[in-house]
Formats: sequence, C-alpha cells, structure tokens
Amino acid sequence: MEIDNYIKIKSELPEPITLVAVSKTQQLNDIQQMYNLGQRVFGENKVQELVEKYQTLPKDINWHFIGHLQTNKVKIIAPFISLIHSIDSGKLLFEVNKEAKKNNRIIDCLLQIYIAKEETKYGFSVEEVNNFLLSEAFKELENVRIVGVMGMATFTEEKKQVMNEFSSLKTIFSQFKENYFADKLYFKQISMGMSQDYHLAIEAGSTMVRIGTLLFGS
Repeated sequence: MEIDNYIKIKSELPEPITLVAVSKTQQLNDIQQMYNLGQRVFGENKVQELVEKYQTLPKDINWHFIGHLQTNKVKIIAPFISLIHSIDSGKLLFEVNKEAKKNNRIIDCLLQIYIAKEETKYGFSVEEVNNFLLSEAFKELENVRIVGVMGMATFTEEKKQVMNEFSSLKTIFSQFKENYFADKLYFKQISMGMSQDYHLAIEAGSTMVRIGTLLFGS
C-alpha cells in the first residue's frame, strides 16, 4: 500500500470531493490499513469479492459498486451497498429498485453516461437518459435515488481529448440537473477521474474520484 500517496492525495483534494479508494483485488489487511488512516469509502467491481470484504471488514465502511453490474447479482449487494456508480440501463435500475424495496432501503445510484471514444465502455447515451427520465415508469421508482452521473474517459495520453470528455460529462450533468432535478439537493455527484487522469477530472468539475493504482500500487 502506498501510504505516502494516500496522505498526499487526501491533503490535496479540494474539500467537497470524495475519494473512492478502489480496493478491487486488494488484500484485506491493506484495506484495513487504509481504513485505519481514516478512509471510509471503498470501490469494488466484483460482487462476490465485495461481499466477502463487506462481511469481514468494519461495518462503517461505505461500499461503492463501480463495475458493470449484472441484474442477477443486484440482490446480493442490495442489503448494504452505499452507492452504485454504474447504472447503465433502465432494466438495471428497475432491478435495483425491486431489491431495495425488499430490503426496505432507498439505494443511491449514478447514471453511467457513455462519453469515451472506446467501444468497450458501458453507459447510457444522453438521448436514452432523457427518454428514461421522462417516462412514467421512472416516476414509479420509489426505492432508488439518482444522485448524479458517472463517466469514464478514453484511456489515452491525449490530455485534450480526456479533458473534452470530462467537460462534456459536466455539461450533461448540468442539463440533467436543470431539466429533471432542479429542486433535488441530493443530485450533486459527478463521478469521474481515476489514477491516471483525476487532476483533469477535478479541473472539469468532478465531485468523486476513483483511485486505485496510486493508492495500492499496480
């Protein structure tokens, strides 16, 4: 674990920005060590691994799911998950709502928007979100709360391209806020930026950065 990096990143992050420590594939004792330094938000992308860590580690950790989530796995994390970053379809959101209701919870979610120039990324298009948020079906979802958006930039050395993609997500967030969530104080999160590009993401308006390699090593 890169303790010096953790302390440095925490000290330089502007106040409202949340650091999601991406702990996927990491050992329990490394996560515990970071917890002991005060970190409480951790991100995982495999359901089974997340559940094992949730069962073993302290219960005041806020677990974020940041990977592609299959609908048949939602029920496994619904009892405890703090935030799902990767809602990339209406079908998935309906499933989260259903399982949240069974657990008597309201689960916070981010809409994953497709902003990259790569075929491998998941996410809604802006048009799909507009249609979805205007639908009657969306208005009936009482056990999920859309608190913002998430996006992944293209994995490239071209900083200008990455910056453009992050800026586009900020613009998309602002449009959604104005059109659908103007009176909702909870709609405020923009999850963008990882180890290689989080500085650019913060510059573009990120409120939540997902950092793994810099904190735990590659």
